[in-house]
Amino acid sequence: QVQLVESGGGLVQAGDSLRLSCEASGRYLMGWFRQAPGKDREFVAAISRSGDSTSYADSVKGRFTISTDNAKNTVYLRMNSLKPEDTAVYYCAASTAFVFGTSRYPIDYNYWGQGTQVTVSS
Repeated sequence: QVQLVESGGGLVQAGDSLRLSCEASGRYLMGWFRQAPGKDREFVAAISRSGDSTSYADSVKGRFTISTDNAKNTVYLRMNSLKPEDTAVYYCAASTAFVFGTSRYPIDYNYWGQGTQVTVSS
């Protein structure tokens, strides 16, 4: 059983930055997804189990950075230049099946965090 504990959401203004954290109970392929009201859950970023491979949604590329502290089994999502359209509940997810590489598909992740709200005001 993989446990994921998220933190770091909040209310910020457009242009501000936030850092989300997700502490896992081991090392896995880790991803961040988000879901806005009335919309489907969408991929944001992922980092491979080893930490040497990352992938991003086009909408956040250049603004968001995913990283990991393997010693702490913690993955971070640094979000810069936030926009109102970034407002959503952000979910951390882990995949125990992927040993190499990343995935942007929710179906590939078998454990999910509780979600943390990020609200960006204009």
